[in-house]
Amino acid sequence: MTMKRVKLLAHEEIVQAALQELQGNIAAILDSIVAIQQIPAPTFAEAERASYMRAQFEALGLQDVEEDSLHNVYGRFPAASSAERPPVVVSAHLDTVFPAGTALPARRNGRFLYGPGIGDNATGLAGLLALARTLTTYHFSLPADVWLVANVGEEGLGDLCGMRAVVKRFGQQARYIIVEGGLYGQISHQAIGVRRFRIEIEAPGGHSWGNFGNASAVHELGKIIAQITSLSVPQNPKTTYNVGVIEGGTSINTIAQTASMLLDLRSEAPEALAELETAVREIVAQANETAKHKHTGVRVTMEQIGNRPAGSIPRQSPLVKMAVAALHQVGCSRVSYIASSTDANIPLSQGIPAVCIGLAESGNAHRLDEYLDVTHLPNGLAQLLLLTLAAARYATS
Repeated sequence: MTMKRVKLLAHEEIVQAALQELQGNIAAILDSIVAIQQIPAPTFAEAERASYMRAQFEALGLQDVEEDSLHNVYGRFPAASSAERPPVVVSAHLDTVFPAGTALPARRNGRFLYGPGIGDNATGLAGLLALARTLTTYHFSLPADVWLVANVGEEGLGDLCGMRAVVKRFGQQARYIIVEGGLYGQISHQAIGVRRFRIEIEAPGGHSWGNFGNASAVHELGKIIAQITSLSVPQNPKTTYNVGVIEGGTSINTIAQTASMLLDLRSEAPEALAELETAVREIVAQANETAKHKHTGVRVTMEQIGNRPAGSIPRQSPLVKMAVAALHQVGCSRVSYIASSTDANIPLSQGIPAVCIGLAESGNAHRLDEYLDVTHLPNGLAQLLLLTLAAARYATS
């Protein structure tokens, strides 16, 4: 029934006109992608990009546009009636992985658009603006409010703080559509769990010659990393670990007094993630026990700095089926279901209907040579419009 409903919706005269206009506006949308990409937005420093999105929301005629204390930006396309129905929340994250001061060049080469953050997530944000423009231009009569949100804190140590605030605001009755620039043809309705830790080591240290034999925090850190990388993790459910950052030491001829690392643990299954965390904690505990026994003066601490909760909704859920139907309707016959870590983790972990979709294909995410393949962007935007209308219960004639 859901598939048929989306198909009927797509053949409505007003929807056909809107879809054609989206196709005709691709050049302007590409300009919008680059304009957003050029605005720095490291995690916890999204204010400048948030200000840009707020101004765009206002210019496009969305109602109740506001920016909260975190710099989440909200805009409402109002329902046609005053009857209170659960809203649809369409959200894309503002932040990038690139630190302040990173050069942000952008260039076009055929069907490819290059630039740091061009797909993740300048394209998702431009998709929000294209959706807002379409809804307001064609004055769609919808039974439910559609809230468009540009949220903070999706990347790095943001720990999904922006989406936590969004879900707290709109609650469990809303439907959530998370928009990423890449991932076209893929639907994520299963959120992998992620736990992140800072492991720090203190040691006596000293001069590399005069105090040779004293414990080094860097050496001890290396031992712990080696033990972590020797851990056996299951392939199914997929479970991973990664040491992403290491720091420590003073100079080449100093035995390090301090060292630290940032550790990322992930799994499709909460039980497997818990087992992996336990194994790492045992390594840390053993390091402390060995230091105590040998009187080395070494102290190891482990602090949790991030927890992206796991969760899922069934593949046969109405929102998932709508997303599949929207992809089929725009000509994507092969749909992939993926488990991922996105802003959808927050609603999915609470059993709230949510999907994460993509607008185009991209590559080299989180790298300076990131690129966007714009080939499927028109279809990706059409998919977003159809899914939004269906989720908002747009009535066909």
